[in-house]
Amino acid sequence: MRTVLRRTATVLAGLFVLFVLIAPSDLERFTVEAFLRVPLEGLVGVLLLVLLPDRFRRPAALVLGVALGLFTVVKVMDIGFDAVLYRPFDLVLDWPLLVPAVDFVDVTFGRFASVLAVALAVALVAGIVVLAAMSVQRLGSVAAGRRPVVVRVVALAVVGCVSLAVPGVPVYSDAAATSVADHARRFQAGLRDQDVFAREAAVDAFRGRQGLLSALQGKDVVFTFVESYGKSALDLPDVAAKLADGGARLNARGYTAKSAYLTSPTAGGGSWMAQATLLSGLWIDNQQRYRNLVASDRLTLPRAFREASWHSAGVVPGITQAWPEGGFFHYDEVYAAQDLGYTGPRFGYATTPDQFTLESFQRNVRGKRQGPVMAAIPLVSSHAPWSPTPDLVDWDRLGDGAVYAGMPASDDPPESIFGRDPAAVRADYAHSVSYSLESVVSYLERYGDDDLVFVFLGDHQPAQVVTGEGASKDVPVTVVARDPAVLERVGEWGWDDGLRPGATAPVSRMSDFRDQFLSTFSPPEA
Repeated sequence: MRTVLRRTATVLAGLFVLFVLIAPSDLERFTVEAFLRVPLEGLVGVLLLVLLPDRFRRPAALVLGVALGLFTVVKVMDIGFDAVLYRPFDLVLDWPLLVPAVDFVDVTFGRFASVLAVALAVALVAGIVVLAAMSVQRLGSVAAGRRPVVVRVVALAVVGCVSLAVPGVPVYSDAAATSVADHARRFQAGLRDQDVFAREAAVDAFRGRQGLLSALQGKDVVFTFVESYGKSALDLPDVAAKLADGGARLNARGYTAKSAYLTSPTAGGGSWMAQATLLSGLWIDNQQRYRNLVASDRLTLPRAFREASWHSAGVVPGITQAWPEGGFFHYDEVYAAQDLGYTGPRFGYATTPDQFTLESFQRNVRGKRQGPVMAAIPLVSSHAPWSPTPDLVDWDRLGDGAVYAGMPASDDPPESIFGRDPAAVRADYAHSVSYSLESVVSYLERYGDDDLVFVFLGDHQPAQVVTGEGASKDVPVTVVARDPAVLERVGEWGWDDGLRPGATAPVSRMSDFRDQFLSTFSPPEA
């Protein structure tokens, strides 16, 4: 019986190490063919342990085992980041993103779920490292007891890999070594990124420039971010129909819309980085850059408007606690979730339905001010997990949000987007984005006038469960206005007509928008 248990332990240890070394860092590449390969790193490791004297072999096996365990943890992180953010985990820059991830679980599923998730994550990391160390020690001990046989088997494996290699049909795998090398390069780039960002931030053609935004004097200017509204949404029939219907309705009321694409610095999450990118004109694709940005005196769009005598407001329903970064943007006033006057239920992650957020902006900011208003409004109803979504209601019935009490809300935690039928997830996503777009169109119909310039855009693409593998980071951006003078200037950008940009519409980096906007609506530099 003991012999059977020992052999079973050896086989399981071997399968575990083999899986870790060969498994791709992308779930889309988990195929049978991907695992039918010989890991070169495994052959090297076996030879090392076999050839070392016993007094060195045991500590070497422990070190290799712990290293393999940590490598496994990073690979799990890579898989998770790729599924959500379209990229691997960055060992230097991505640790701060774990805090918003916990906050998301806390807000969406409750405090118990977030505490449990953290506890399970810690236990999983410890368990993986211990399992990897035990597996390598077990395999090293068994291999050392059969040194001649193991050496011959490794030699035959190497010869087989070389002789059987056919172009396009890989026989061996160096995925682990390649992954380590890639992470090492990103690690070095991450260490240098702070200096790179400092050089980028030092260049600002608009710092101290006079007469900014003079071509928009008297206009209310609103920048609205539609959560997870990416280019992929335009391929969904419900969203395409909503944009077509909304465009026709706005045209009937005298509006003209121009649309294009912006390449977001992030995908699947990190909305605050996309918002900071658009408003600052700097590429903010990691938390280190974000922290350095908000500690600087960079001229943002809200600050430019404020200095040009607009009343600037940040309407941020996603903020539920202290937000010291708000001072960097130079808003005259900030309306966080608790300031919007909403007493209704939550819908998924969203603290406030988008329609109510826009109504609160109208009541508290635009409807009260005598002079021009500038506002930045990140909407949240189309935030994952995209269910449940409220219905649009009569604007006169919004009140304090009690009208939403009869709708299916978040008394029961929403299902995770992972592990569900992708078609159902995409349907929920399309429904939530359509609701957000309808809220924008309906607001323009009700409260729009000749002195309103309304810019709405996506902050980033949704997770890959919606977009599929290989999606770009492009998001739609639209400018809506009635004033021909405004539209004439926007027309110089070459954007497509309507709410939906076409496949060949212009694409620019989101960080370029600030300069383009300021240049268009400001006099030429003397």
